[in-house]
Amino acid sequence: MCRLCTPATPIAKCPGAGPLVRAASGETSSGAQAAASARTHVTAASLPDLSGQKGTRILIKGGVVMSVDPAVGNFAVGDVLIEGDRILEVGANIQAADAHVIDARGKIVMPGFIDTHHHQFETGLRSTLSDAIVVNDGRPENARNYYEAMLLGFSQHYRPQDVYINELYGGLAQLDAGVTTVMDVSQIHHSAEHSDAAIEGLRDAGRRGVFGYFEGWWDGKEYPQGARRIRERYFSSDDQLLTMVMGGEIYIDGYQEAWKIGRELDLQIALHVVTTFGMTPTFDALAKSGVFGPDNIFIHMTGMTDDAWKAAADAGAHVSLSVPIEMHMRHGQPPIQKALDLGMSMSLSSDVECTMSADFFTQMRALVTLQRMHANELALGGAQDFPALMKTADAIRHATIEGARGLRLDRKTGSLTPGKQADILLLDAEAINVAPLNNAAGAVVTLMDRSNVDTVMVAGKIRKWQGQLLGHDLAKLRRELEESRDYIFEKAGVQHDLFA
Repeated sequence: MCRLCTPATPIAKCPGAGPLVRAASGETSSGAQAAASARTHVTAASLPDLSGQKGTRILIKGGVVMSVDPAVGNFAVGDVLIEGDRILEVGANIQAADAHVIDARGKIVMPGFIDTHHHQFETGLRSTLSDAIVVNDGRPENARNYYEAMLLGFSQHYRPQDVYINELYGGLAQLDAGVTTVMDVSQIHHSAEHSDAAIEGLRDAGRRGVFGYFEGWWDGKEYPQGARRIRERYFSSDDQLLTMVMGGEIYIDGYQEAWKIGRELDLQIALHVVTTFGMTPTFDALAKSGVFGPDNIFIHMTGMTDDAWKAAADAGAHVSLSVPIEMHMRHGQPPIQKALDLGMSMSLSSDVECTMSADFFTQMRALVTLQRMHANELALGGAQDFPALMKTADAIRHATIEGARGLRLDRKTGSLTPGKQADILLLDAEAINVAPLNNAAGAVVTLMDRSNVDTVMVAGKIRKWQGQLLGHDLAKLRRELEESRDYIFEKAGVQHDLFA
């Protein structure tokens, strides 16, 4: 609403609202008119500013609606009504005369993506380890590996301000790509100040975040004991955008204390389970001891025995897979079919941007193509009982509602369900890489990329609008990230060579 409008004027009729907003009658402002209005009007409160506020009603009108909720269904032409931070209604033709209307024609409307494992502190080191495997195998070409270069090298030199800018910039980059929820596995809690900086970076990105409190390396006092301070200071309420998970890596001495503290604080326990770290015997022993529970999130789960898998499934544990990374960095074969066969809740995660992109179109394509490759190979070999081929709608489910379930957030997000918070994407289905639209789920999984993400809402608040992130000076943040990278490279004694 601009200063010339009254409080009762619908945003659709406000000249400062922008070309995506139209009146309920169907009239659409031209781009030229909107641009002229923007030049001549001082906007007091545009639709993005009002969104998410108590009492603000927004009707997303005429889009292709994929709810990811069987009880709600999908709509070739459908609407989503939002009030404040909540979804009120999803249907074929919703009437809401008092709502601000967003014209969603030519857009796919769906829940935001959910990343259940992302090391955001590494954002400034993107592509640094593009050719690396996860641990040193003794071969000269793999001497520069993730464990030694990143965890024992670069990460040792992070200051709290480095943690903050990496967290913030990484969060905004994923928000731009439609990832509205993340579990940040930072492994950078060298001190209380580092932990605070990580949480503040998550918070300032403005999306739904799960703070994964994993290990640090410096003072030996922060982790895991600091969980109590952090829980009380930042996470005393679960009714907020940020929640908390306890990291409990079994390859670190004293992990039992982390598990104990996490369960005392009613936190989920997350850990990497990777055969290349020699974890199989320890994980097997834990499986036999009966300590697994529905509060466990097992990341990767490569190379574990059938007995350990059965114990994890029987306990109701969740599995987070990072399929491109697992294939690329020698974690082991992504156990997609194992998790499916056991009926386990399984989500997707991006892992490390020092090696691979954190966008979820990459994650979904990797999941569906690898599962189908294995099933197709069995079929071509004459097998009669090969697994069912994964469908693109299944990939979307693993990228949304299954991630929400894994993070105990499915009552809040993961689907377009009335009563849940409005974490919503509008994806451009008329773009040159998609048009003409013939299959909604297929278009999202097999054709789209981050350039198709037009508008992003988190808890009803518009965070990306008509292709532009809102509320941040990205050029300034990029310079700060580059300065942080330069400092870390210098301290680590690594030459910044673009062609190394």
